[in-house]
Amino acid sequence: MSSSFTVAIVGRPNVGKSRLFNRLVGKRVSIVHDMPGVTRDVVARDLDDGYTLLDTGGMGLTAGMSDTPEKLVSAVEGQVEFSIDSSDFILFIVDGREGMVPLDFDMAELLRRSRKPIALIVNKVDNADTQVPLDEFFSLGLGDPLLVSAEHDRGIPQLKKIILAKRDEIAGPADQVDEAKEKVIRVCFIGRPNVGKSSLSNCLVQSDRFIVSDIPGTTRDSVQTPFTWKSKRGEDWHFVLTDTAGIRKKTKLDSSVEYFSRTRSLDSIRDVDVVFMVLDAKDGPTAQDKAIAGEAVKANKPIVIVVNKWDLALEAWERGEIEGFESERQFRKAFEKGLEREIFFTPGSPIRFVSATENIDIEKMLFDARQLDKRLDQKMPTGKLNNVIYKIAEKMPAPKVEGRRFRVYYSVHAGNRPYRIKMFCNQAKRLPDSYKRFLQANIVETFKLKGCPVVFDLVNKKNPYVSD
Repeated sequence: MSSSFTVAIVGRPNVGKSRLFNRLVGKRVSIVHDMPGVTRDVVARDLDDGYTLLDTGGMGLTAGMSDTPEKLVSAVEGQVEFSIDSSDFILFIVDGREGMVPLDFDMAELLRRSRKPIALIVNKVDNADTQVPLDEFFSLGLGDPLLVSAEHDRGIPQLKKIILAKRDEIAGPADQVDEAKEKVIRVCFIGRPNVGKSSLSNCLVQSDRFIVSDIPGTTRDSVQTPFTWKSKRGEDWHFVLTDTAGIRKKTKLDSSVEYFSRTRSLDSIRDVDVVFMVLDAKDGPTAQDKAIAGEAVKANKPIVIVVNKWDLALEAWERGEIEGFESERQFRKAFEKGLEREIFFTPGSPIRFVSATENIDIEKMLFDARQLDKRLDQKMPTGKLNNVIYKIAEKMPAPKVEGRRFRVYYSVHAGNRPYRIKMFCNQAKRLPDSYKRFLQANIVETFKLKGCPVVFDLVNKKNPYVSD
């Protein structure tokens, strides 16, 4: 549920904003690390208590990270200002152990100018014996500070009460919110670093919501936001979008931050309905692209293959840098065939050639996601399913493995998202992968499930038509 009441957590680097965010959400969403500047994009979550919570990057990154590129610092601080402007209530976090520093006073002045309601939260007060310089915090003129420990859950119930009271005061109780539900499709972008995932995300939400930089690894958290796309036919298409960090090989992870970024990205795949697998048109499918697509296949998610920066590839073709094609259509078809050959384990996945900067075929990409999502909820009648599998086996029997042939006695449609088919068979461990793909492809074709994953749950069973 997207809420009309928004709460932003702000503060300088390393005061515990992400840990507090995770504590309020109830699970690890933002990456927590002692290194300042880990959070860059704004991380958002809709909470069941009827409000949206924002985790922001720290203001004043240059004070804690001299090696952070200046343009990235500027982008992060721009995102913090965006959060302040778009929020209804601000949680200003300071460090109870370290006390006030000049940057805290600067931030307090910035927040006062916003004229937004502010709660001063003193974090890292782990127990009653923690020495806290209260006079310093009162000097900010932001009211009574609340002493909490995000790490140890101290003071968090009181903080939740403060947030809910402010929500009721400004937006009204959660039960007054209109609960009329539109279909919302959860999607995410995955891909290598710097293929344009954040640019595509900004194109969808039609704002500079996500930091875009040519510095690989700019996005670290998996950033989630709802948006509505107004189609050319005037329809409202509702989505929740997750922009993930670029997935690098495990062997190329330089720090624990990159490890957690990779883990968050893989977790995001499991939490969505449809995955947008983003490739760079200039590079074509790489080994790393195939490995990333494999992660979505392992998670049994439908995939739209998105070839981004298509405008740059077309410009190269028009300049004669890409030879052998007489038309753009011929060039595109050859590219499609190459993709289908290289990423063969995603049969039926739609392929879209897009450009985030030129807004080429963005709506068609979203249309593909809607079509895939619709297909995920069909039913397979038991009689028809068994008849299809019987005819497949009759036309093309499974190969023998160690002298025995895999046989299916009975099948039933056991679930959706992904499609699960429970098969009672003679030898569950002897179904060759090639024949499994053959069965899946025929079922997908028969029931018109193009692009939808089909999973077999195999159960060993004696032939029910042969008495003991």
